[in-house]
Amino acid sequence: MGRLTSVLVASAYKHAVRPILFRHDPEIAHNRITALGEKISQRRIALSVIRYLFGQRNPLLKKTVSGIEFPSPIGLAAGFDYQAKLPWVLEALGFGFATVGTITNRPCSGNPRPWLGRLVKSQSLLVNKGFKNDGIVATLKRLQNLPSIMPVGLSIGQTNSPKIDTEAKAIDDIIACFTYAEGHPHQCRYYELNISCPNIQKHISFYSPLPLKKLLEGLERLKISRPVFIKCPVSVSDEELVGIAETASKFSFISGLVIGNLQRDRTHPTILRDELAKCGPGNFSGLPTRVRSTELIKIIRAKFGTRFAIIGCGGIFGTEDAEAKFAAGADLVQLITGLIFKGPQLVSEINHSLTGHNLLWK
Repeated sequence: MGRLTSVLVASAYKHAVRPILFRHDPEIAHNRITALGEKISQRRIALSVIRYLFGQRNPLLKKTVSGIEFPSPIGLAAGFDYQAKLPWVLEALGFGFATVGTITNRPCSGNPRPWLGRLVKSQSLLVNKGFKNDGIVATLKRLQNLPSIMPVGLSIGQTNSPKIDTEAKAIDDIIACFTYAEGHPHQCRYYELNISCPNIQKHISFYSPLPLKKLLEGLERLKISRPVFIKCPVSVSDEELVGIAETASKFSFISGLVIGNLQRDRTHPTILRDELAKCGPGNFSGLPTRVRSTELIKIIRAKFGTRFAIIGCGGIFGTEDAEAKFAAGADLVQLITGLIFKGPQLVSEINHSLTGHNLLWK
């Protein structure tokens, strides 16, 4: 995408499209965007036009991580395409990979509404979906014939149900989901194990070494055929995240870590008080996660060296934010909130601004 085209699209989105979208309930806006993306995915000419405008990537951006070749290190995080409807249009927009989900063993209607809120001045989304998804069976049906356009991953977590009210039940539920995924055809190239969503009704923590060890021992027995990345929290101490990584490091099937998830701290300085006062339940994406996720990436890379591939996630609104994650030690990065706030040209802009040198962590 040329510089002029990028500027024009960004301006049109900021001054015309986004104001219209932001006048609607966030979930309604999300559903309309998803429906539009799904329609575009079914129209070859429309996809070709979008790919021509946005999908050109610098060949230097290709990167092999955990045995998977990524055409770009910029991916879509779990939480946006939780119905597995958008991989085709995401690839056309310039994404190098995308994570579907989070998906659970059983269909889940999510938490009581509202599911989403916007904090425009704080550059954040208030997220309270609680793993709303169609379940592993229906999701894998959509992913059976996915073409090899780019790596697509599957995020898996525990079913958000009052019936999953003990650690043992949560472990059995997660293992059942992985078992089904491993036993049925689909084209996903990696899994994310989401242990860090703070929006589960019966929150069962796998942050401590013993519960996490029990979960990973159960998964290890499945002999999982694809790389597994653990989705980690950011609202923990340095020591807590190191503890998660130390436990994970003992299991060879754990390929990497995604750092990280939503910000739980409602006193975080990036969250403006006037916007916070209007917030209901949920936790925060975007800017409130930016600094902490980068700090934790640096800590894990320094302590564990090359043991883990690291996907940096949190507060990426432009090239400088992505570069900061790479400099801290990330191999790949993911985003969602930046795309919503900045527009569909964002990934293409980052792809064109990065070079091979930008991707080297030290």
